[in-house]
Order: sequence, then C-alpha cells, then structure tokens
Amino acid sequence: MATRDRKRYGSELVGESGRLLPAVGLLGGLAVWWAVTALGSGIITNFAPAAAFAVLADLVVSPAFYDHVFVSVYRFAVALALSLTVGLPIGLVVGYFGAAEKATTVLFQFMRMISPLAWFPIAIIVFGVGTRSAVFIMFMAGVWPVVLNTAHGVATIEDDWITVGESLGGDTRALLRRVVVPAVIPDMLTGVRLSIGILWIILVPAEMLGVNTGLGYLILDARDRFAYAEIPAVMLVIGTIGFALDAAVRRLHARRTWE
Repeated sequence: MATRDRKRYGSELVGESGRLLPAVGLLGGLAVWWAVTALGSGIITNFAPAAAFAVLADLVVSPAFYDHVFVSVYRFAVALALSLTVGLPIGLVVGYFGAAEKATTVLFQFMRMISPLAWFPIAIIVFGVGTRSAVFIMFMAGVWPVVLNTAHGVATIEDDWITVGESLGGDTRALLRRVVVPAVIPDMLTGVRLSIGILWIILVPAEMLGVNTGLGYLILDARDRFAYAEIPAVMLVIGTIGFALDAAVRRLHARRTWE
C-alpha cells in the first residue's frame, strides 16, 4: 500500500510540475558544468559554459558551420539507410525461420560484440580515408539493433495469428507482408531508435578518421588549434541534433504502439 501511495503521490507531483522538471534538470546540469569549470584549475577552466555559449553564438551564424552539420547528417542518413536496408530483411528472415535463427545467432552475437572502432584499420585499407570509411564504421555499429529487435518481434508474434493467416490461404510471402510486418512495427521502431542512438554516437569518432569535414572533425580540429571553448560548443550541437532525432522516433513509436 505504501508503495502504491508513493507512486500516486509521485504521479500527482509530476502532473503539477511536469512542464518545469525538464528545465530544472537542464539547469542542474548547467550548474554542475559551471561548478566544475569555475572551481577547477588549469586547462579545465577553458571549457566554461559562458565561453562555450559565446562560441556557439558565432557558429550558428556561420554558413561554413552548417556545411559541417550537413555533411555529418548526410553520413548519418546513409549509414542509417544501409542499416535499415540490410537489417530489416535479415531480421524478418531470422525471426520467421527457425533454421535461419539457429544458423545465425552465434555469428550475429559474436559480430555485435566487436567494437566499431576495431573496424578502423579495415575501413581505411578497404575504402580509404573519407566518407565511405566513416559510413562503413557506423553501419557496422547500427545494423545489429535493427536485426535483433526485428527478429525478436517476429519470434514473439502469437502463433494464432500465423495459423489464421495460413487457414485463409496465405503463403509465406503473404504472411510476411500482411501479418508479420504490421505486427512487428513497434519492435522495428525500437531497433531503429537504438540504431539512431548508436550511429549518432559513433559519428564523432568516425569523423576523426582522417576526414576534414563534419562535427567530429570540428572537435578534433578545435583541440589541435587549442580552441578549447569550441569543443563543448560543438558538443552542444551534437547533443541537440541527436535529441531531436531520438524524439522524432519516440513520437512515431508511441503512435504506432497505440495504434
């Protein structure tokens, strides 16, 4: 009873101040950031919020900065498209056919556990330095959430749904198209959300792989130029774009789950 009362009180509290809580959290994070740089000593003081926001104000009015943003978003979009194009069909096959699941589980789990950063040397050797290497590294990180979540969704479909489809004369292709795919859309979107998060995180180290454009490159370049205030400024942009991407998928997932 006490636990239920605490939950009810917590719900009422959130309902009363729900609009303010995100701002409180952001202000708390900003306060910690300020305290670490203000009370610290040495090079850490160069990362102060005031300096970072001043640099950010200059960046957002610079056309050259948006060129870097566009390149990063382009690389992310290509890697995500590849992850979906490869991951969704494989996930459907692995989840639907038991033989495919048994044949690939060990391989996929093994590949999933290899750090994307370990692919750096291979990416450079095969694709050279540039966008293709960055996209390849991101793809090797982003495809697995799509595959595994899609396969999990297919494997957990009620057997009765498949039985009804078969009784209505549906073949394998029709079952996949009319029963399986609509049923696993929430799981697919979960995989897409996880993939987006991983791809956006891997983007920064991938763009430190010898390229001379992109948000990751800007961070590395700022370090080399000792322009330390630019580093948190670019990080703020990276976080904002990543949050917006995740929020869009969360809204889509919530709508599809409710439907």
